[in-house]
Amino acid sequence: MANIAVCPGSFDPITYGHLDIIKRGRKVFDKIYVVVLNNSSKQPLFTVEERLELIKEVTKDFDNVYVDSFQGLLVDYARSKNAQAILRGLRAVSDFEYEMQITSMNRVLEENIETFFMMTNNQYSFLSSSIVKEVAKYNGDVSELVPDVVEKVLRQKFN
Repeated sequence: MANIAVCPGSFDPITYGHLDIIKRGRKVFDKIYVVVLNNSSKQPLFTVEERLELIKEVTKDFDNVYVDSFQGLLVDYARSKNAQAILRGLRAVSDFEYEMQITSMNRVLEENIETFFMMTNNQYSFLSSSIVKEVAKYNGDVSELVPDVVEKVLRQKFN
């Protein structure tokens, strides 16, 4: 049986921090489904379709990474893919508190799916999509934070 993980997020937009977790997760799992989930509490800059295209573009050389979107409960999506794990990145202690709540609820909903936390590389510990959008909005340099294709579409969005 394949060792399958789901790596969920809003990815608005995908950053080098996200890619760090995906790349490292590829070494642990046979398949990773990178899944764009709609977070009703956020106002996204990019449509789901735009986010999917960006993720597909920056992961096109990753043979065991699949990109998808889903509305609903994450555990339902994970079950539909026969996933045994949810892969999440952690930047700081504050992330852990939030993630612990989500993990605990997921465990109530589906006890057979484990959550794996991976610490983000130190160079990305401050990085979030929100910070990237804020810097790009004011024409700041985000070239060290996101892949070139993402930087290009950010410039288009804010010009």
